[in-house]
Amino acid sequence: MTSWAGRTAAEIAAAVREKRVTPREVVAEHLARIELLDARVGAFRTLRATAALAEADEVAARADLAELPLAGVPVAVKDNLAVRGESTRNGTAASPDAPADEDHVTVARLRAAGAVVVGLTNCPELCVFGTTEGVYGTARNPWDTTRTAGGSSGGSAAAVAAGMVPIALGNDGMGSLRIPAANCGLIGLKPGHGVVPAGIGHGDWFGMSENGPLATTVEDARLMFSVLAGTRAETGAGTEGAAGVGPEAATGGVRAGESVTRTVAVSVRSPLVGVTVSRPYADAAREAGELLAGAGHRVRRADPPYPVWLGTTSLAHWTAGTAVDAEGLDPRRLARRTRVHAALGRRFVGSVRGGVRREQLRERFEPFFAEHEVLLTPALARRGPAAAEWHRRGWLRNVLVNTNYSPLTPPWNLTGWPAVAVPFGTLASGVPGAVQLVGRPGSEAVLLELAGQLEELRPWRRTAPLGGAGEGL
Repeated sequence: MTSWAGRTAAEIAAAVREKRVTPREVVAEHLARIELLDARVGAFRTLRATAALAEADEVAARADLAELPLAGVPVAVKDNLAVRGESTRNGTAASPDAPADEDHVTVARLRAAGAVVVGLTNCPELCVFGTTEGVYGTARNPWDTTRTAGGSSGGSAAAVAAGMVPIALGNDGMGSLRIPAANCGLIGLKPGHGVVPAGIGHGDWFGMSENGPLATTVEDARLMFSVLAGTRAETGAGTEGAAGVGPEAATGGVRAGESVTRTVAVSVRSPLVGVTVSRPYADAAREAGELLAGAGHRVRRADPPYPVWLGTTSLAHWTAGTAVDAEGLDPRRLARRTRVHAALGRRFVGSVRGGVRREQLRERFEPFFAEHEVLLTPALARRGPAAAEWHRRGWLRNVLVNTNYSPLTPPWNLTGWPAVAVPFGTLASGVPGAVQLVGRPGSEAVLLELAGQLEELRPWRRTAPLGGAGEGL
């Protein structure tokens, strides 16, 4: 009997389109794996078992089944995006529990492409922090369940890394896709601004937050990205979506199999003053650069001109985004760390809304990226913190832990430029290592191209060895 849990989205969709397996069989097997493993992992806030099976049957009956790029593929959705018929809790008891009338546009695009939503995944309250825990549970790293899955898309990342779903939808406001992807050994792509519809919270954290895919392979990340961006490039449809981008967004104008020499800068310097990068993550970035150089790319060591004010600017935008999202919520139902974060941020809402510092940062980086197509950095500064009740601990302790382990992601939310976390190597603890690739606006395809070369040169285990179907694939 063929096992489908642990297979890639591309493999599943091809099998469903060719009627070698039904969507119901695929979804049922993934639901069984969730029931088996999620008590140990904490990926899901809620499961949609009955609804998902019914929707799988609807996919099987579609007249366009043979053309669906995600035919029958189970997908998990972060619990800050609307799924029709389900409440959107955003990690907090302060949110209303009324079911959503409509799908978020990204969820609608996944469903239109044939995907089946099996559940909504855990995130920290208001998606503030880089660890995922709160009133709905703690999302743990499937590679080491004593450690956090990361945040704020921690539940989505944990679900994919554990083989509960092949792909998941998350979003990234200061690293919220890339941090859990790096922790859990996944591809996590934060698209550039405007490529994928946002609509996250109340104003997308001033335009810094982007929706994107979490996947175990570059092929799956590219496939899901093309659906989210509305290009449907993988099916040959070539239609433009609401994001205003055509098929070239998924292909970068490069023909299949064509090799292009890229100019890559490798930097292991932390963007934040006083924060250092640990040796394992720095070594991973250097080694990834050596592999790309061996593949024919022009690679050299070069540090972006990070300004000394980057830390204070990041904090201002981070807290101000939370202040806006907390408006109208009962503060008595928010964790203390969230209340403090929002209270501080209210002082900055007016100053960050104009985007002056963000524009200054873009102008500062533009000469560097005119000289280098891609920046390669460590994805994290050190391994993820313990899986603990961080929501019950003090605000300053949370901020320091988050800042010290993930200083490398926020600059690219401030600029609005694309960035992707890529698994690379293994830490001494057995948890996957990771690097980050950053590019200029419109370079998502270039980043995925380089990620694919790293995947070919240094393959990674796709799922954590928790037991059951798909173990360690």
